Amino acid sequence: MTDSVVKDQPGEGRLTDAPSDHPAVARAKVGVVLANLGTPDATDYWSMRRYLNEFLSDKRVVDYAGWKWQPLLQLIILTKRPFSSGHAYKSIWNTDKNESPLLTTTRAQTEKMSARLKALYGDDVEVDFCMRYGNPSTESVLTRLKEKGCERIVFFPLYPQYGSPTTATANDQAFRALMKMKWQPYIRTVPAYFEHPSYIQALVNSVEEAYSTFETRPTKLVASYHGVPERYLMEGDPYHCQCQKTTRLLREKLGFTKEEVDTAFQSQFGPEKWVGPQTVEHVAELARQGHKHIAIMSPAFSSDCVETLEEIKEEIHDSFMEAGGETFSYIPCLNDRDDHIEALLAVVNNELSGWLC
Repeated sequence: MTDSVVKDQPGEGRLTDAPSDHPAVARAKVGVVLANLGTPDATDYWSMRRYLNEFLSDKRVVDYAGWKWQPLLQLIILTKRPFSSGHAYKSIWNTDKNESPLLTTTRAQTEKMSARLKALYGDDVEVDFCMRYGNPSTESVLTRLKEKGCERIVFFPLYPQYGSPTTATANDQAFRALMKMKWQPYIRTVPAYFEHPSYIQALVNSVEEAYSTFETRPTKLVASYHGVPERYLMEGDPYHCQCQKTTRLLREKLGFTKEEVDTAFQSQFGPEKWVGPQTVEHVAELARQGHKHIAIMSPAFSSDCVETLEEIKEEIHDSFMEAGGETFSYIPCLNDRDDHIEALLAVVNNELSGWLC
């Protein structure tokens, strides 16, 4: 970066004529925040309850009227669900670091992104990560970056497909944090990247690498996305359509036929109708139809988490095997693969246009 660019950054020399008792102001920088869903701090009942209460009280996640939902949540769901959710998290917990795999992977992604951005822009960029629910909180991270001098921040929800219960609520939380600041940084939110060529190529690479290790080629590749109520689609949420397009682009890039790749949706919650087919039921039906060898992946998740490591590798796996399946192969999320980081970097660099490049 040239000296002229550095001098043009906001804040350079602005305290030259200030009185000696003027509050200190850090040198201006640009921040990049990778935002993920969240994680409990531990697997015990009260840690799980705090996490689930924050998650399930979010009106973007469950948009029922509070007078109807909160009594059910507080008196029934949060009495029982912390036990079952804690058990699920305990089965995948990173015991070495005493944290969830999602936290481990998001930190690794952030470290790699930081190294690449610092190689490009030096000390003019700060990279951090936050969680919508749990820790590190969105507010704490944005506050920390602001105190480091980040007057401009790229806020990046790590959801390839836009969804109001994911992307929108992450952005909501970022703007809530800004509402508490006397001096707000300028902020750019990153749009969905479900069709970005580098993201699709990273998915393709992961499938091709996995297939090269299989003794028996799967007759079906199932792309399993987190589900949403069908009502969301009818109300204008583009998530379902973007998932379908991700699968199509992936299939075309792989050179697979339409018969070789299916789209399904997992993690249904509540009584209303959700988009389908439901993954747990779909894989069982595939087995009954004679597909004894299938592979499954989760293109909606940037990091492996409880929905992939526990729900897919255990519940959905068992559904397939019990229906007569023989080989169930899970293809991991992109996590901190180098091609994934390069894809995320391409997206970030586009949003940094005019700020650092």
